[in-house]
Amino acid sequence: MKQLRHWTFIAASGLVAAAFSGCGGGSPSGVTKQAWGSTPDGIAVDLYTLRNAKGAEATITNYGGIVVTLTMPDRTGAMADIVLGYDNLQGYIDKTPYFGALIGRYGNRIGDATFSIDGQTYTLAKNDGPNSLHGGVKGFDKVVWTAKPAASPAGPALELTYLSKDGEEGFPGNLDVKAVYTLTNDNELRLDFTATTDKATVVNLTHHSYFNLRGQGDGDILGHEVVINASHITPVNQTLITTGELAPVAGTPFDFRTPVAIGARINDPDTQLQYGPGYDHNWVIDKPAGELALHATVYEPTTGRVMEVLSDEPGLQFYAGNFLDGTITGKGGVVYQHRTGFCMEPQHFPDSPNKPQFPSVILRPGENYSNTIIYRFTAR
Repeated sequence: MKQLRHWTFIAASGLVAAAFSGCGGGSPSGVTKQAWGSTPDGIAVDLYTLRNAKGAEATITNYGGIVVTLTMPDRTGAMADIVLGYDNLQGYIDKTPYFGALIGRYGNRIGDATFSIDGQTYTLAKNDGPNSLHGGVKGFDKVVWTAKPAASPAGPALELTYLSKDGEEGFPGNLDVKAVYTLTNDNELRLDFTATTDKATVVNLTHHSYFNLRGQGDGDILGHEVVINASHITPVNQTLITTGELAPVAGTPFDFRTPVAIGARINDPDTQLQYGPGYDHNWVIDKPAGELALHATVYEPTTGRVMEVLSDEPGLQFYAGNFLDGTITGKGGVVYQHRTGFCMEPQHFPDSPNKPQFPSVILRPGENYSNTIIYRFTAR
């Protein structure tokens, strides 16, 4: 049985439109919808606002399953949007480093943009140097999903579905995907993924919000303190493809088993950090296979916001916004400078289709892919 992930997310927006009943488990919270433009080929796009019983909000668009805003309280109860992104659809269409997106079919990189299943070789687009990244030129982050509000006792929810057709971006099999976002009344944003296929294929879905727990646009993230429950990483080569090894973090800048500020060692003269440049690696989470467990905890001292990342996936890609360079103007006219957002992406290991020693990402007909990712927010 293949497992697909479930996620938890939260966001905020004052945008409202037609309200849907039956969401929020009987709470006054619910789901609202408004038109949000259209794609260059004329497909209508909508924006959905989820509000929970505690006043937290998430706005999610069916274009790419993108979490557009995520508003959480600090230690005083003050709310702030804590994810980077754009104020309008056109920003995501024109230029985005996967802000807030649902990533697939294959999150992270596949080396040389090729892989084989049962002796059949498949060739993908090379959209990251010699490699394939995040599903190719038009991955799941750039398609319009079918969306509908869903009732959940935990809080307001949004169900997204998409049929990725055989051969799309070079991947085999018709893949039916469902992603359910739930904004729980415990201030969690949860995404539940499921998928089936009619031909053997590879699947590795994840989420790509850029977080700043001070608030989007409020400086860099180097003071955020991180704990990652992992004693190994999968080291990479110069093109950021995993070597196939599991390298211990002890004695290296990658040891986050106790709290360390992101900026404390990010510029150390370490070969892996030079390849990054900075943190852009997969940590091997210390947990039994398939078990839903705590991957990481991030604490921002000035606001007191805490984000816990839970998943049943075996790995966690931690990316420190190394390629943000001041060329993107985001929400509210804020220019996103170097390392002003970080990503925590639970997933299978990079380049697993070409690394048989890694946990398998092959999904076959008759199997079900499922996966849970939860972002839980508190303050201290």
